Amino acid sequence: MTFVDASFLIGFSDASDKWHGRAIALRPRIRRPLTTDLVLAEAVTVIGARRGGKAARTLFQFLQDSVQIEFLERGALPEVMDEHLRYDGVLSVADCYSVVTMRAQGTHEIASFDEDFDKVTGITRLH
Repeated sequence: MTFVDASFLIGFSDASDKWHGRAIALRPRIRRPLTTDLVLAEAVTVIGARRGGKAARTLFQFLQDSVQIEFLERGALPEVMDEHLRYDGVLSVADCYSVVTMRAQGTHEIASFDEDFDKVTGITRLH
């Protein structure tokens, strides 16, 4: 299972993104993609702002159909905030939720162009 971050999804979806070529090349290495609702929201929002609502909807539908999406529950917030504190705010709350989700799902692989994930012990960033 590979966690897919917003930076990967945006790069994959937007041909003008600086990471587009790298995201396309990386795609075959992604096994059983996993993401969160917060990552989905970020990626769809950015694609909508860049390429319009139809492109955002296409990405949204692709994610719904092809990616396992975990949803943030109220009970997970304390653990997410503990993770945020562990990294002294360097990782965003959404990124901390990604880390918590990865641990819960037993995956150690993330497709991301965000170097902040390199600070997380036990995670291998595909980039």
